[in-house]
Amino acid sequence: MENTQQPSDTYVQSFARGLSVIRAFGPQRPQMTLSEVATVCELTRAGARRILLTLEHLGYVTVEGRQFSLTPRILELGYAYLSATPLWDLVLPYMETVAEATRESCSVSVLDGTDIVYILRLSTHKVMSINLSVGSRLPAWVTSMGRVLLAGLPADEQDRVLAASDIRKLTPHTVTDMPDLKRLLAQVRADGYACVVQELELGLQSLAVPIIDRTGRVIGAMNVSGHASRYSREAMLQAFLPPLRDAAEHINQALRRR
Repeated sequence: MENTQQPSDTYVQSFARGLSVIRAFGPQRPQMTLSEVATVCELTRAGARRILLTLEHLGYVTVEGRQFSLTPRILELGYAYLSATPLWDLVLPYMETVAEATRESCSVSVLDGTDIVYILRLSTHKVMSINLSVGSRLPAWVTSMGRVLLAGLPADEQDRVLAASDIRKLTPHTVTDMPDLKRLLAQVRADGYACVVQELELGLQSLAVPIIDRTGRVIGAMNVSGHASRYSREAMLQAFLPPLRDAAEHINQALRRR
């Protein structure tokens, strides 16, 4: 888990190791001992101890007995990003309108490497086997929001992200052939939306549209997701695409005024 980049005058290795310790905690590891942190992060016990005690001193980690865990103060780090992004204070009212109109879960995400990261989510009911919330990550190449975001990239950047992605069959419906994926992304760009049906997970389908800033750059995506047993692809497009596009256009207009 430790970053393998070589130290240089532009790379602070101790800081990188501290971030790796923070990222090591999560749903599967809400609490860890010093030895567990050292193992997961590929650190020496002495190195892990220094980082944990520093984080404890700063209020980001607490310890009970031998168990270390994150404190609520860690949320400040994520909120710094959310409060600085132009989407944070714009999209929520429109997401609520979409969720009310569709009676389905509505989300907004951004691209980070080969993944999408959820920055806002209104969940009406659970449609996936995993729990999605703010900060959750999914592979971009096989999700509706991810394909919208990938379709908005310059060709060379899109190729780079696809080449770095772990493209493999997740369901019998997953498109994994690279030329087919690129054709899909070209169609998404032309259509202005992406619809993914049971490629990420059986029973799940979703529809996404781009969020575009004043320069014409796709900076985010908004989607509606639901269970395939309730809607056909055509029915989903007919029922969900108009409110999604209407909401996105209001957001895009607000971004253009900024």
